[in-house]
Amino acid sequence: MGLILDSRSAMLYESWCRSPVGRAMDRFTERFIIEELRPLPKERVLDIGCGTGRHLLFLNQLGLDITGVDASPYMINLARKRLGDRCDLKTGMAEDLPFDDNEFDLALLINSLEFLDDPLEALREAGRVAKKGVLICVMNSLSWRCAYDKVQGLFLETLSKYVHTFNLWELKSYVNRAYGPMAIIWKSEQPRRLIVNRSGLSLSGAWGLGRWPFGHCLGLLATMEYRLKTDNLPFKIRVGKIEQPVIDGITGMVNTERGRT
Repeated sequence: MGLILDSRSAMLYESWCRSPVGRAMDRFTERFIIEELRPLPKERVLDIGCGTGRHLLFLNQLGLDITGVDASPYMINLARKRLGDRCDLKTGMAEDLPFDDNEFDLALLINSLEFLDDPLEALREAGRVAKKGVLICVMNSLSWRCAYDKVQGLFLETLSKYVHTFNLWELKSYVNRAYGPMAIIWKSEQPRRLIVNRSGLSLSGAWGLGRWPFGHCLGLLATMEYRLKTDNLPFKIRVGKIEQPVIDGITGMVNTERGRT
């Protein structure tokens, strides 16, 4: 189940979202969705762990049919205030989604796995409800920024105290266990150029998507592959009227047999 945000922990989360790191994560996620996921208008998209609906608002602007689910009733109420009637919102667990198989085209887990005790089951559920693919965006445990946040969390009340971060190989392992061998696209933040400050330290300048596994933001797209396709045929044979209840017929046969003996 993991951490379910209440009014107190939600303040830490919103503070992180408004921070430079949180805003960078939003920009990375939006680029990854547009450049790699490439959703089509009107496709049904489920945001698992939707929080206050920040990403749902962006998906709505892309013309998608959006649905959000979150384990926190508090966060769902905030999302309703933000989105109004533009989105279907439900309270539910990522490990036990309240939706039918293949109900959506795409499922998204954006900064959601970090809060869960059982990320593998959440990935399996995401794959169950999504027909085309599952997109995952997480904070990268191999980034210097993530290491800094963890150290800071030892002394201050920060969000990093309550989350589990992932690296690329750990995330790939979870996806392979959840779905088996399949097509995977991954990207991370990658510096486009380096600048040198007065102290002589090399700092990243502009950032883009790239296959550089040490950026703070890490995204992975798993494309669903179906090896067996079923064709549902209508059942056209009508059952005729039964003259007598089956159980009475069986009882009568047994009595007749006994009479003969």
